[in-house]
Amino acid sequence: MKKITYRSLLMGLMALLIANSCTNDFDEINSNPNSPTLVKAQYLLTTALEASVDRYWGSRTRFERINIDAAELYIQHLTRNILSNEGDNYLVSVSLTNNNWKGFYNDAQVNYQRIYDLSKADGTTPNTNYAGVALTMRSWVFMLLTDMYGPIPYSEAIKGTAEEPIYSPKYDDMEAIYAGLLNDLKMANELLTPSGPAIAGDILYNGDILKWKKFTNSLRLRIANRQAAKKPTESRAIFKEILDNPTTFPIFESNADNTQLNCSAVLPSNNEWNQVMIQDSRTDWNISKTFADKLNDMEDERITVFANPNSEGVYQGHANGLPDAIATNYLATSSTVGDYFTAATAPEVIMTYSELLFILAEAALDGDIDGDAEAYFQDAVAASFDQYGLTPSAAFLANLGPVSKENIMEQKWVSLFGQGIEAWTEWRRTGYPVFPPADSRAVFNNDGIRPTRFTYSTNEYSLNKINLEAGIQLLGGSDDMKTKLWWAE
Repeated sequence: MKKITYRSLLMGLMALLIANSCTNDFDEINSNPNSPTLVKAQYLLTTALEASVDRYWGSRTRFERINIDAAELYIQHLTRNILSNEGDNYLVSVSLTNNNWKGFYNDAQVNYQRIYDLSKADGTTPNTNYAGVALTMRSWVFMLLTDMYGPIPYSEAIKGTAEEPIYSPKYDDMEAIYAGLLNDLKMANELLTPSGPAIAGDILYNGDILKWKKFTNSLRLRIANRQAAKKPTESRAIFKEILDNPTTFPIFESNADNTQLNCSAVLPSNNEWNQVMIQDSRTDWNISKTFADKLNDMEDERITVFANPNSEGVYQGHANGLPDAIATNYLATSSTVGDYFTAATAPEVIMTYSELLFILAEAALDGDIDGDAEAYFQDAVAASFDQYGLTPSAAFLANLGPVSKENIMEQKWVSLFGQGIEAWTEWRRTGYPVFPPADSRAVFNNDGIRPTRFTYSTNEYSLNKINLEAGIQLLGGSDDMKTKLWWAE
């Protein structure tokens, strides 16, 4: 199902929602306004899915592009040839962090919570499958938020009512948030029933509840893997429960199960990168030299999908962090983002089969699960190639090397091209890939340290200061871009 399906109707519905919401920006985050009985769950679902996935993939709005103006640059998938102060030199505008904090809470979480409240057993329109989908997507967004910022409002966020609003929600530490998300995803799997009531407005899986269950359980494995170094016993128990009971806890089995938003060629439901780079004719981004060099050295055919060759037919990039006066010289010689990713209909991907297999490869290598780490690793790489209709060549496989933590994470980094936030998070967690020394001409802010998190929204300092300060204490460091998060190894 394409995003365009409900667009015209949603404009009117969004106006209704805005009219019914509180005027204080923070009210939406911390209270659940009167149940929108005039708006059905299916329309709320379409709105929330489109808003959250578009924002994650790379909003078309300047100072909101958290993927291509921050994470994809930090992780050196992409680089800039102009405006290096918009992410490439580790300088991030206050607007970017503020807008994404507000956007993920207001545009996504408020609506996912509304859907859940409408659809739960004692809701106005009970439907276990709407409730399960909302719980899964709410968990995904909360995971994004805590992985980007650290401690966040979670247990009291979007939980207030008109009668008992919560305008100043407390901050929860990441360990508690992860525990809550794992419980919520287990509950979501129980709610999701393929033989149960139908749902509409589902622009990810078109109402296929079995695929939703697979995503829910695969996402739960992502969380278990991410916290495994900090909570090994708990994570191993989750791996065992899911992997030993595939009927109860189905997971991804092929690329057909990938979680992605399939965009439309009809504007404005096109892919966000298409809007920025093609429709708006922005040529600011090129492939990073780090990324191009790695793929070329490995004889990795995926570079033909990730990048376009330059006028000489060569795939190459330029270094990150170069001042504009230097970087602009590479505009004509560095590869641009591949046509596959800038097409109007390009999918906006949340999670893939290859990512799941990389998770299992790492878990097997670390002894968290039984199984052959090498086999999982090889299958993960093959799945990444298959995602783009490619098959690994003999030359590439000869360069791949045996399974190891570094090789798993390096190939995972390659496979996550486009999913900058996930790739950035995995680097922060493991320290892989190991990046080459910075170009001698590069100029980086943040004391030259690759960012480890985003700073909190400045609105929090005026609207929720006491709880924010408690959250910073939970962070264990300063509210800066150098403090390591809880799961960092």
